[in-house]
Amino acid sequence: MQKGNIGVTTENIFPVIKKFLYSDHEIFLRELVSNAVDATQKLKTLSSIGEFKGELGDLTVRVSLDKETITVSDRGIGMTTDEIDKYINQIAFSGANDFLEKYKNDANAIIGHFGLGFYSAFMVAKKVEIITKSWKDDAKAVKWTCDGSPEFTLEEVEKQERGTDIVLYIDDDCKEFLEENRLSSLLKKYCSFLPVPIAFGKKKEWKDGKQVETAEDNIINEPNPLWTRKPSELKEEDYKEFYRKLYPMSDEPLFWIHLNVDYPFHLTGILYFPKVKSNIELNKNKIQLYCNQVYVTDSVEGIVPDFLTLLHGVLDSPDIPLNVSRSYLQSDSNVKKISTYITKKVSDRLQSIFKNDRKQYEEKWNDLKIFINYGMLTQEDFYDRAKDFALFTDTDGKCYTFDEYKTLIKDNQTDKDGSLIYLYANNKDEQFSYIENATNKGYNILLMDGQLDVAMISMLEQKFEKSRFTRVDGDTIDNLIVKEEKKNDTLAADKQEALSTVFKSQLPKMEKTEFMVASQSLGESAAPIMITQSEYMRRMKEMANIQAGMSFYGEMPDMFNLVLNTDHSLIKEVLNGEEAACATEASSIQSEIKTAEEQRDKLSKQQKDKKEDEISVAEKDELESLEKQIEALKSKKNDVYAKYAADNKVVKQLIDLALLQNGMLKGEALSKFVKRSIEMIAR
Repeated sequence: MQKGNIGVTTENIFPVIKKFLYSDHEIFLRELVSNAVDATQKLKTLSSIGEFKGELGDLTVRVSLDKETITVSDRGIGMTTDEIDKYINQIAFSGANDFLEKYKNDANAIIGHFGLGFYSAFMVAKKVEIITKSWKDDAKAVKWTCDGSPEFTLEEVEKQERGTDIVLYIDDDCKEFLEENRLSSLLKKYCSFLPVPIAFGKKKEWKDGKQVETAEDNIINEPNPLWTRKPSELKEEDYKEFYRKLYPMSDEPLFWIHLNVDYPFHLTGILYFPKVKSNIELNKNKIQLYCNQVYVTDSVEGIVPDFLTLLHGVLDSPDIPLNVSRSYLQSDSNVKKISTYITKKVSDRLQSIFKNDRKQYEEKWNDLKIFINYGMLTQEDFYDRAKDFALFTDTDGKCYTFDEYKTLIKDNQTDKDGSLIYLYANNKDEQFSYIENATNKGYNILLMDGQLDVAMISMLEQKFEKSRFTRVDGDTIDNLIVKEEKKNDTLAADKQEALSTVFKSQLPKMEKTEFMVASQSLGESAAPIMITQSEYMRRMKEMANIQAGMSFYGEMPDMFNLVLNTDHSLIKEVLNGEEAACATEASSIQSEIKTAEEQRDKLSKQQKDKKEDEISVAEKDELESLEKQIEALKSKKNDVYAKYAADNKVVKQLIDLALLQNGMLKGEALSKFVKRSIEMIAR
């Protein structure tokens, strides 16, 4: 028996390994099984070149479990005493910093080789044994034992077959890894596609009301996964079946991209565009990253462009280091090249489908839209590629490229200043009447109901020359696209004021909602009343919901315009009724207001050129008294209009109809509206 110390100059290697090499304890299983696979692959290589002349036999890597230990066994090249000393005992570095410096650009060399990868075992084990026998002739089997200190023992033992058994005596605080289900899930996560069969116990079957083991090995991996094969060998069903294995509860993908490049970097993989039924299902971290079929991570930010992290699938590249920081990934030249390549490959595939099968592309557009829009918003070079195959969809369900749509609307939807107006709706049902009015005028209306459409609209306004997007309910139909100078309203100012006050007095009080009442001449056939909302403020509030730093707009009340059509017979009826009921009293009060305002203006003019200390208290009091008098008189006049409005069912009915049309009539107000409607019909 040989005893000794592991060749390290730090006092204890293991805290360093735990802190710097591995971020997650469960990674130990990946390391040990990968080492076993690597040893097996090396034996295959030796056999292929004639150095190893024996029978390869069963090369399955086996993972076994009992009450205290986990064992990883292989029939690979094994190790001699000298190799154990070289690979296991001589880990020479002066400290953590030297260690990181040494391996920062070559972390991949650690993985899959006997060496530091092996020491991940001590993250979960209080004692580790290596029982190994080299493939070389006359090699003797040896057993290496270490309890987590720099001390070890090395002794000869009996072992019939070549290969290595690594036995982990699991520490008390890591007993979870001794549970069969836990170990099985880790093997599935990290080892599903390793290139050598991995067995974890035996397959089980139901017999006599319970599960019993069979004689058949429970192989947990697929040694020849789909991405390692040539696309020419594969059928559509193969890709779909592989997707079902990766994501068993998901719908079939829209389509997929098979990646295969070996210069200037190595990359294989398959990326799927998933079918998204709702925004809730839109998740990142569905792409699995592998290195030579060894699972690395499902967090691929920095490797895959951000918008493509919404895709599903696998990537496999030996050029992506396994154990380095995200900041390293972001600066690594190979990673940047891979990211650029993937972006180009995806855009080329989308372009190809669009050109060769536009019908299919349009059918899938609603599902593709989220990916393409996200890419255009976040990556400038992708916008330049995607603008030729990104689509608009109108309210009739027809699809257009950006250029096609511009050609369609330019003649009829250009305003008096030469700006092209893109009209859109975000809810066909709620905005039906507005859409109908616009289409009757010959306008085409886009349907922009996606979760990223608000951001897309703002971006496209910057990209498109002399263009503006306006929601179809953002203004009256004549004001959506102003083609000539507006004519002045014929209604006198006092009548506008009276009409506005009548309707304003009956508007319901809504939390964080304000109404501005205005009257316009819209024609006899137009609706008597309608509600619009400023495009700018509404869009700012919508952006506030999805973009940090815009909470100011989110806290502001919703501002709506209640527009009264003075040409409509019902509005004329209300106005005539107001004149009959209120004219005498309102005129008298208005006369008092005029007299008080003249006195106030005269007094203000007298005080204007005086310094503050030259104005007497009596003068200040008189001016203040006049202001209060004016406000009281205005309130009195408004009460006159309000009293008339309160008894006028047409006013209330028109307001409620406008609110109902915009989904703003609810609860008690809706119930009263229904009762009032029945009463008015019954008359």
